[in-house]
Amino acid sequence: MPHSSSQSVSFGQLPPSEWPGERLGLPQTGPRSVGRLGRRLAAVAIDWALATAASALFFNYDTLAISLIFVGMQIVFIPTLGGSIGQRMLGMRVVALAGGWVGLWRPIVRSILLGIVVPALVWDSDQRGFHDKIAGTVLIRA
Repeated sequence: MPHSSSQSVSFGQLPPSEWPGERLGLPQTGPRSVGRLGRRLAAVAIDWALATAASALFFNYDTLAISLIFVGMQIVFIPTLGGSIGQRMLGMRVVALAGGWVGLWRPIVRSILLGIVVPALVWDSDQRGFHDKIAGTVLIRA
């Protein structure tokens, strides 16, 4: 049922998106489109491998160290490089929905939630994980 712009509409009543990022004003494909699942998983694998290598080198493969290094890399590289090493290698970056620099608090909140894992497994039709929704960020193609 169509709705007029003057009616109040809750999120659950919105029509389905044609593509991930449509509701955010992002293009369907190409630069600034939402980073898709395959690239995201590959980026996480790269970042996890780097964290594992650092843990092996300095902490004898300590699993807590791997997790802390992984989260720490996210916190350091998102505001400085625009994304983690894996994300940047695969042509993606994390941006603030409000525009401008992502700041410091967004990467901290996003990375801690990502480290918990569960929020990253729950995402919306724009393919934004709960960690991105809380932090007000979106992972896009560069």
